[in-house]
Amino acid sequence: MSVDTADTQPALYGDDISSAMPSDYIALMKPRVMRLVVFTALCGMLAAPGSIDPVLSIIAIICIAVGAGASGALNMWYDADIDAIMSRTTKRPIPAGNVTPEEARNFGLILSIISVLVLGMLVNWISAAILAFTIFFYAVIYTMWLKRSTPQNIVIGGAAGAFPPMLGWATVSGDLAWGGVVLFAIIFIWTPPHFWALALWKMRDYDDAHVPMMPNAVGEASTRNQMLAYSAVLLPITILPAVMGFAGIAFGVVAVGLSGYFLWLTYKVWKIAGADEKLRAEKHLFGYSIAYLFALFAALAVDAIVWRATGDYILGTLI
Repeated sequence: MSVDTADTQPALYGDDISSAMPSDYIALMKPRVMRLVVFTALCGMLAAPGSIDPVLSIIAIICIAVGAGASGALNMWYDADIDAIMSRTTKRPIPAGNVTPEEARNFGLILSIISVLVLGMLVNWISAAILAFTIFFYAVIYTMWLKRSTPQNIVIGGAAGAFPPMLGWATVSGDLAWGGVVLFAIIFIWTPPHFWALALWKMRDYDDAHVPMMPNAVGEASTRNQMLAYSAVLLPITILPAVMGFAGIAFGVVAVGLSGYFLWLTYKVWKIAGADEKLRAEKHLFGYSIAYLFALFAALAVDAIVWRATGDYILGTLI
């Protein structure tokens, strides 16, 4: 599905003469999304078995951050037409007229190449391959294909946001073990209820831009039913790090508490009938879902470090 922007592009892009400031290029990289990507990747590194040279770990994090920024720039380049329509995106650098589409595209491509090559040459090529696939998946599979063609866009496209902790795991371990897959699964299952809370809240924007988000395409009731189902599945998945042994019991307890409240908020969105109450519940769920993921992965990283250090200490005293 496409959007006719013939009447808006001249106003948006003028004569394609750039007036970009450094802050505009930073905005192209979606720094808020980048923070979450970097944080979950770092937690994946800390939870992974083995160790990595501190300098290489810093290089890996920088490459992951740059790769995430490249994805954001390519997304903004391709989505400039619908960004100009939706209220929450009209101030982005391209629709605001500060950066030309060509500059955003070239910026994203250059960052993509640099981040993948540096990560591969200095850390390992498995993590570089995951980073390259993540950028490709977000920019091409999600942005160019799924977003405008199917209400399952977030379900399938959510894989792009779920790769960073697996990527962090691979930078340390050099492989794709089950621990990294579990961390991927947590974010993959979390993404639909997280994003659909926003989609319910911003339905009119997506209607205006002709983007087939789940609430617009199949209705609010079906979307809420699916959100509740995903949230119910999420809870047991978040306990798996403790069950599999790369985090301790303390993490399992925290995961149950955080995920249980996430499920409760999703239930409230599912149950409440009044328009004003629904809007408040949707906003609350969306806000909590971001804090939830930060808190869950922070607990994982801290617990994995303590769990490993305690085990090493006990083993040392026995020897």
